[in-house]
Amino acid sequence: MNTNELKDFSQRVSDQLFGQIMPFWCGPAVDHEQGGWMGWLFNDLMPDRTQPKGLIVNSRILWAFSAVHRARPEKLFQQMADRAFDYVMNRFWDTQYGGAYWRLDDAGRVIDDSKKIYGQAFYIYALAEYYQAFAAPVALARDRELFELIERHAHDSKYSGYLEVRRRDWSEADADARLSDKDMNEKKSMNNHLHLLEAYTNLYRVWKEPRVEQRLRELIQLFGQRMLDSRTKHLNHFFDEEWHVRSNSYTFGHDIEGTWLLCEAAEVLGDAVLLKQAGAVALPMAEVVLKEGIDVDGALRYEGKGGKITDAGKECWPQAEAVIGFLNAFQLSRDAKFLEAARHTWDFIERHLVDRVHGEWFWRITPEGLVDPTLPKVSEWKGPYHGSRMCLETLRRLRAISAGKEQH
Repeated sequence: MNTNELKDFSQRVSDQLFGQIMPFWCGPAVDHEQGGWMGWLFNDLMPDRTQPKGLIVNSRILWAFSAVHRARPEKLFQQMADRAFDYVMNRFWDTQYGGAYWRLDDAGRVIDDSKKIYGQAFYIYALAEYYQAFAAPVALARDRELFELIERHAHDSKYSGYLEVRRRDWSEADADARLSDKDMNEKKSMNNHLHLLEAYTNLYRVWKEPRVEQRLRELIQLFGQRMLDSRTKHLNHFFDEEWHVRSNSYTFGHDIEGTWLLCEAAEVLGDAVLLKQAGAVALPMAEVVLKEGIDVDGALRYEGKGGKITDAGKECWPQAEAVIGFLNAFQLSRDAKFLEAARHTWDFIERHLVDRVHGEWFWRITPEGLVDPTLPKVSEWKGPYHGSRMCLETLRRLRAISAGKEQH
């Protein structure tokens, strides 16, 4: 890819971020009646106010506006970040026991007060980004408080790693640990640890606490030693408390997302040896995703098992992660096939996922190449995080590639 092609790629990504994604979240997605953002919008922007407002999407909205404001400081982005900050700080926070509630109703009343660690991770991730953008001491103070709660109540000191869920008062939960109907009800999951890795990486950027560093190193090691199948180079998904594997399928989106998040964590720790080790894990994983998961149209298919595709659907978030992951693989290897793969997946996003009528991206493209009409534009799982992060990471990495820098 020559200089002009890299510039064109960057311009298209910038246009998508600032002309398509963020205007949607500044406009149709805002809930002017009940506060915060809409809990559910269909593709035609019709709301469903019976649906909940989730911790995940609201934390991700806060992260997105904070991160975009850092890249391009604008008054509107700050206003939206402040709106999101107010909502997650005052609606989701449990003032009695600490930690964030999992789910509210449309009016902002608590309907699920469990402390799912996956959700706590995104709360940390978002507040650390807000602190980087606006230097708000209250954001860092709450992050530190939540870190202590997670470590005190969810870290497994015997077998390492983290348990999935606690009760409201942080006591042991015997309730369903699943995040969604797709998941298994097990003590530990790859997905939970992936986003704790991401959260603690962002937290360490703003708080150089030795215990955060210790946990980051532990998480990196867990991915290489416990979660990665050394034979297939896929990440296993579910485990019991002692890390016995309980699942036999894999999702290509999580595999490729894991490759670059592992490298990012090692990089933020400033450990050259660890970064090299992370790259040695990440690159073979990216090779397998490219070989097994990418369809002829450049899109990343959703799920596999035993070397076969079990779900050929093309959801929006794995496409975003594929672009970043392949760019990261190119930076590690300088192998042009990864750079071309990133652009090929980006081409699919532009052609099929972008909603040029109502804005944002469609959730899923079916194996037949059609928009899945059953999935909404906004939900507790569908927000601006994957798309905006992909754009920001792509712009940053393309600048580094254009400058001939091999390090991220």
